[in-house]
Amino acid sequence: MIVKRFYDEKLAQTSYLIGCGARGAAIVIDPNRDSAHYIRAAAAENVKITHVTETHIHADFVSGTRELAAATGATMCLSAEGGPDWQYAFAKAGGAKLLRDGDTMKVGNIVITAIHTPGHTPEHLTFLVTDTAAADEPIAAVTGDFVFVGDVGRPDLLEKAAGIAGTMDAAARTLFASLQKFKREQPDWLQIWPGHGAGSACGKGLSAVPHSTVGYERRFNWAFDIDDEETFVRAVLEGQPEPPKYFAQMKRINRQGPPVLGKFREPGQLPAEELGKTLDAGALVIDTRPAPVFARGHVPGTINIPLGKSFNTWAGWLVPYDRNFYLIADDAHAAEATRDLAMIGLDRVVGYFPSFAVAMWASGGRKLDTVAQEDSSRLVGRMKTGAVNVIDVRARSEWDAGHIPGVPNIPLGRLPERLAEIPADRPVVLQCQTGARSAIAASLLQARGVKDVVNLTGGFVGWEAAGNPVERETLAGSVA
Repeated sequence: MIVKRFYDEKLAQTSYLIGCGARGAAIVIDPNRDSAHYIRAAAAENVKITHVTETHIHADFVSGTRELAAATGATMCLSAEGGPDWQYAFAKAGGAKLLRDGDTMKVGNIVITAIHTPGHTPEHLTFLVTDTAAADEPIAAVTGDFVFVGDVGRPDLLEKAAGIAGTMDAAARTLFASLQKFKREQPDWLQIWPGHGAGSACGKGLSAVPHSTVGYERRFNWAFDIDDEETFVRAVLEGQPEPPKYFAQMKRINRQGPPVLGKFREPGQLPAEELGKTLDAGALVIDTRPAPVFARGHVPGTINIPLGKSFNTWAGWLVPYDRNFYLIADDAHAAEATRDLAMIGLDRVVGYFPSFAVAMWASGGRKLDTVAQEDSSRLVGRMKTGAVNVIDVRARSEWDAGHIPGVPNIPLGRLPERLAEIPADRPVVLQCQTGARSAIAASLLQARGVKDVVNLTGGFVGWEAAGNPVERETLAGSVA
């Protein structure tokens, strides 16, 4: 049996190629949109991808099931569980094999058995993997977003991300039942191959460890330790991070059927001298340069989302899906940024302006905008005199855990829709945990016409480390 694990760090997402070398066949489970790396891996192992499947309708990235099937001729195998509202709209036209609890897929000598494990989503499947050439029992369970290392999939996304009101309590109870059944029926030695790792918003406490066993999770996963339904429901719903806004878009795209790209687009470089005209026409331009570079000088009206580990996340929060947009990027990074955007369905990149377009824009005597930087020692004094407005752009859970006294919370992802809450009578200081998210927030405010903005360097970490006062929210919601 051949097993290849693929991990996308920016999505914190895992997919698997499982092959039978003796028969030259393979299946890919939970592929993302980058089909080329599965095809290369299969060729290197001298196997053909004959099946492609996924554990559920994903919310955090565009599924590659349709893409990979189109590229290889593999049979799509899709869940038929969850009821009529959770069926794949493209399954029939795509000739998909529909899977229900207990159904199997035979890939050479390997048998993949689907078991229905609802809770994270109604249609969710877990796949038991048996190498029949060596054993008559499964070696592993590909658990998708059902069981992670150290955590379980959150049951609140349908309500919080997809907007289906009143579903998260019932989903939590369904997840509890699925987990109890899984604990009861699966042996300790069964390996767990999850769909996400640390950094994913599909759970609240995922480990960075890539795989585990049922026995290990029985001992150390908090969710395995709870046998009372009410206790589990409270625990699994408490403290879940706010899902990125683009999750709702991913659910829709993946259910209806993502468009087949064939390959990732190669963005065209646009004439540097056209940057000003593009902005004057009202276009959205994303500057992907590092935050310190952007802060030292940028073209007014551009928004800074640095090309790094969190690029997908913040692009998904802040870039609309219904309009074209442009990038500013180094030539070597333009293709990477376009790929990252395509992974979450942001396919409307018109092209990119090279980084030197910023200097060229200023060469005609026009003034670049800058973002002032300030540390906590100076901020303390300015806050005492009431000279500034400070906005904390971290997630609400971070703000609850500790914040600068008197500073309101507007999470970065919600900032565009809450601009009216920001007073314009004084300079605005943006603050996050370390200074990265607040740098993006500063660029957003400047692009929307709030020019006197400051980024707090070191963020809340620097503020607290300097011995400044901190407020914390108690369980009752009062300030301690």
